Amino acid sequence: MLKLIYHPNYSCDFPENHRFVMSKFVRLYEVATREGWVLADGSNVLQPQAASLEDLSIVHDATYLNGLVGNDIDPKAWRRIGLPWSQGLVDRTLTAPNGTLLAARTALQEGLACHLAGGTHHAHRDFGSGFCMINDLAYAAKTLVANNEVQRILIFDCDVHQGDGTAAILENDADIFTCSIHCEKNFPFRKSQSDLDVGLDLYLQDKEYIDVVMSTLQDLLETVKPDLVLYDAGVDVWQHDDLGKLDITWQGIHDRDEHVIKTCLLKHIPIMTVIGGGYDKDHQRLAERHSIVVDVAHQLAGQFL
Repeated sequence: MLKLIYHPNYSCDFPENHRFVMSKFVRLYEVATREGWVLADGSNVLQPQAASLEDLSIVHDATYLNGLVGNDIDPKAWRRIGLPWSQGLVDRTLTAPNGTLLAARTALQEGLACHLAGGTHHAHRDFGSGFCMINDLAYAAKTLVANNEVQRILIFDCDVHQGDGTAAILENDADIFTCSIHCEKNFPFRKSQSDLDVGLDLYLQDKEYIDVVMSTLQDLLETVKPDLVLYDAGVDVWQHDDLGKLDITWQGIHDRDEHVIKTCLLKHIPIMTVIGGGYDKDHQRLAERHSIVVDVAHQLAGQFL
């Protein structure tokens, strides 16, 4: 049975009308439960513990981390993050990176795992940005390499926005290959340099998008030869996403996720997924959209695992 990683603190108390949909995590868990992807006894749902500031210092500056926890960051820097400080926000922000790490370790053991959060790829070493405070992808990748749990990691980021924080943090890490496939004329407007950046034209449609994603992945699996793929399955590529600027249908998102996960499994390369970005005034519709990757993974787990 596919392993899911989730913690009840992921959806903390938060303004309902905020652009960032904090309720999407618990709503996604409820979708997974309704669809039968969660076993009746909950045994396939793994719950991470909070990371310590020492843990997180492998990718973040200590002064920045202490400022986050103590609400002691310059107001201008907080505006760049775009989230209102609360203890609940801090608690979930310290927990989610270990969810991504736990999902990665589970994928190494079982071939595939899904984190029902994650993909906070705009967080840089000493500042947050774009609703991202801690970079869970960089943290999980560097921790695994530092502990010699893997030799080579591919971060395959298909969020509509470039993974600028991930690229910047990992720019000198030869054992971690960063790839970002994103809408070029979109946030962040000052891009970092990933190991491979694929900037897409505005309002690109399904066929061209899937072709780019698949040809890029095939090439990277051959050249990088990763021991593990960290896949950011952002759904802000959807044609009506509030912050997207691409023209990808729900079916296109499904096909993308199916191609990516199936390709890795066919090559016996472990893969884990994070949900990445998605923006929608209809919170339930957003949760359903985020559930696409879990649905695909559940189906493929039944075939391959």
